[in-house]
Amino acid sequence: MRAYWQLTLSQLRIFLRNRQVLFWTLAFPIFLMIMLGSFLGNGNGMSVSIGVVDQDQSTQSQQLIDMLIQNEAIQLNEESSKDDAFMQLKKGDLHVVVVIPKGYDSFLNKTTLDTQQPFSLPVYYNETNFAVSQVGIQLVNGAIDGISKAKVDYVPVIVTDTQGIEALNLKYIDFLVPGIVAMMIMSNNMNGVAGQIAAWRERGILRRMQGTTLKASTFIAAQITARLVLNGMQALIVLGVAHLIFGIEVRGSWLTLISFVILGTLAFMAIGFIIAGIAKTPESAAPIAGFLSFPMLFLGGVFFPIKDMPEFLQPIVQTLPIAHLSHALRETMNVGASFMSLGTEALILGGWLIGAFIVASYTFKWE
Repeated sequence: MRAYWQLTLSQLRIFLRNRQVLFWTLAFPIFLMIMLGSFLGNGNGMSVSIGVVDQDQSTQSQQLIDMLIQNEAIQLNEESSKDDAFMQLKKGDLHVVVVIPKGYDSFLNKTTLDTQQPFSLPVYYNETNFAVSQVGIQLVNGAIDGISKAKVDYVPVIVTDTQGIEALNLKYIDFLVPGIVAMMIMSNNMNGVAGQIAAWRERGILRRMQGTTLKASTFIAAQITARLVLNGMQALIVLGVAHLIFGIEVRGSWLTLISFVILGTLAFMAIGFIIAGIAKTPESAAPIAGFLSFPMLFLGGVFFPIKDMPEFLQPIVQTLPIAHLSHALRETMNVGASFMSLGTEALILGGWLIGAFIVASYTFKWE
């Protein structure tokens, strides 16, 4: 235990003495956050996302969905239930939700040219992003008018019953800050561990440690503890700067946020140990780490929403640890999600942690 604490304190002293590295590893994420937040932070996406809850499950309801799909201005999502759709609407992932209630098909099949009350189709919209929501409502009305015209010669048989739902007023900066924190965790641990361990191996430091009674588990545990402290402090500094400049708040539990910071740190540290074991020199460790980390910045939901990426990339994206880390941090900070509701993200990060450490145990070399 004494060796563990001494190694941990020694590692922290190394971090603190290397002030130039410490400054730039912290300054770059903050600089990137301020630059992107200043230029894009107040912007909202202009794509119209419409969710459809088909409770009728009929030929007529499918025809309405097909008409909405044909409109290129609409990004359509078929939701399984009203509760799921309303949750997406409140989070800002959807601008409009159309509910096709039971009886829709039977009403249209009984429709004649006689004067009768039109069918009321519930449509819910995001009150916070009112301008885009109104565009979505107009697109839905256009599709419904087409059905009315085709049915009874311009006499409306279906009308929309629009209702506003209060949603979170999320801007791009709210999306960006959790991604920046995830990026910093990935870079500090995957790139940092690989470079440091490879350098120590080349300088013979690891060989001298191996010659003592020091256990490999004690050495790794000290590395983990020191980097957890460092990452926790840096994450707090980034969030503090984001709060002071952009007014960013953590709506969820700080315990949940810290838990995912720890999970992310451990997972990327394990990957860093694998790279350190593969790399023969410090010069080769950096390119290997960069080759792996660079694609993650663009595929892991750091700067752009994962759902907007092409379909063929989705299976790859869903396997990346940074995608689940950034999503978990974003849901905790912006929506106030609990740790239990983010169980999938926790399990995937835990799987990366265990799998990578198993691989690292075979690739790690003292010399």
